[in-house]
Amino acid sequence: MSARKNPFTSLKDILTRLMGEADLPFNPADALIWKRWEDIVGSVIAEHARPVWIKGGKLKVKVSDPIWLQELGFMEEQIKEKINTHLGRKAVEKIEFRLGDP
Repeated sequence: MSARKNPFTSLKDILTRLMGEADLPFNPADALIWKRWEDIVGSVIAEHARPVWIKGGKLKVKVSDPIWLQELGFMEEQIKEKINTHLGRKAVEKIEFRLGDP
């Protein structure tokens, strides 16, 4: 019997290659936004809004209803400053709030 090569690549190998590339479409350190979201915006806002993705300095946040959408739109600058302060760098330049299920 001849040994067959495994057609699958391990997740460890994929992640190692991804983390080694300089041209990632995201910054892995941005994952702290999700981990610290409630600390950044507070528990009340966190109940009604959740980050969905970040790319190129633009953070997309899903919001539970139109009232929160409007309110958070007014708070964009403060939230952006808090996120960047928590991350220790200017990771977020713009926040896009959208209606959806947070």
